[in-house]
Amino acid sequence: MTAPVAPGPADLVISGCTALVHDAAGHVGFAEDAAIVVRDGAIAEVTTAAAARDLPAAERLDARGQAALPGLINCHTHAPMVALRGIAEDVPVEEWFNDHVWPIESNLAARDVELGARLACAELIRGGVTTFADHYFAMDTVADVVAETGLRALLGQAYFSSQGPAGRAESLDFALRRAGDADGRVTTCLAPHAPYTVDDADLAATAELAREHGLPVHLHAAESRAQTERSLARHGVTPIGVLRRAGLLDVDVLIAHGTGILESDAAALRAATGRVAVASAPRGYLKFAWDTTPVRLLADLGIPVGLATDGAASNNSLDVWESMALTALVQKSATGDPRWLTSRQALHHATLQSARAVGLGERIGSLAPGRRADIVLVDLTGPHTQPVHDLAATLVHSARSGDVRTTIVDGRVLMRDRELLTVDVPAVIRELAERLPALVARGHGRRIQEYDA
Repeated sequence: MTAPVAPGPADLVISGCTALVHDAAGHVGFAEDAAIVVRDGAIAEVTTAAAARDLPAAERLDARGQAALPGLINCHTHAPMVALRGIAEDVPVEEWFNDHVWPIESNLAARDVELGARLACAELIRGGVTTFADHYFAMDTVADVVAETGLRALLGQAYFSSQGPAGRAESLDFALRRAGDADGRVTTCLAPHAPYTVDDADLAATAELAREHGLPVHLHAAESRAQTERSLARHGVTPIGVLRRAGLLDVDVLIAHGTGILESDAAALRAATGRVAVASAPRGYLKFAWDTTPVRLLADLGIPVGLATDGAASNNSLDVWESMALTALVQKSATGDPRWLTSRQALHHATLQSARAVGLGERIGSLAPGRRADIVLVDLTGPHTQPVHDLAATLVHSARSGDVRTTIVDGRVLMRDRELLTVDVPAVIRELAERLPALVARGHGRRIQEYDA
């Protein structure tokens, strides 16, 4: 923690909490009876409650009995797809796409996207998520919702090669127009869908645009082992090999899922000159009977793995707490090693690694002076979180998203004592319910794309 706070009024002081902090090497630790001082949307000090007791402040939050964490980050989702939660259950991924999701998405109007995004933002705020990386359609609408609800987001307009040059052009136009919106809370990227829906020429063109404009790229790749095997059979290279060949490993790239990444991909990933990161959403992989993201291999390569949920149509929720617990548990099972991942490692994935994955590693992801004041307060007084013998284990394996009491982004309180302050959820649910019959119709014989990966 820092020395006693400097004089001068603060915008917000959170006192009496147990704060999750990182040491110089990035390792997770905890500071008892701490105070967090916020000025101008940033963390000014992390000190003791005693040192901050008499500091003038516009607002004070008594956080005794609570843990203060950096706001969680959902590193890959399709927020408006909450409108399709539960629409296609207990089916293989090919049927999930071709018979359900892609026919329904051909019905999407901008208003559907807006309502889905609002509902998603409410769910994210209530679950302690302060930043999300979204890859979807009608992203101007999503950017507007992010601005209104107060969240932080990395946004990309998705496109397929079947759209022709217009798809890529629209993705670039969105990224250039909306970068820095919402007082800097919106960052943008290029968002080709995947190597199996975007051809080599478009992928190479995307890499060139990323270099030219300094934009990151967010796409699906090596989603499953079956995809990797089909890519090898059809193209002679893995999906990671396709990205390397297109130049996408030489720009900043966020790869969604990566459960089909093989040990033979290590050389290409090691040689990458861009910032490569992977977003892992373990609940969806369990539902589709896929392998899991090879987190240990990626750790050995120095590649950050951020936590994610994917869209609620496959994951059923946007609960990053669940993703954190499942990551720890599934990795133990996959490696046959109960020492991997530890609870502290899982918290590192949920905080600093996730921040780095979305390209915001210098701005968010830790409670430290100069970082943006994206903070969540977690109630530890419930019967399911007591007693606390190991706080890291309590947070990862006992706490739930419903234990988040307060969510703060850029120093602004978006939820206080479980009360949402920026989203009218009942109004959203009422209008969405009216629109659902037209949205979920599948009898028209259309689909936005064909899944044949």
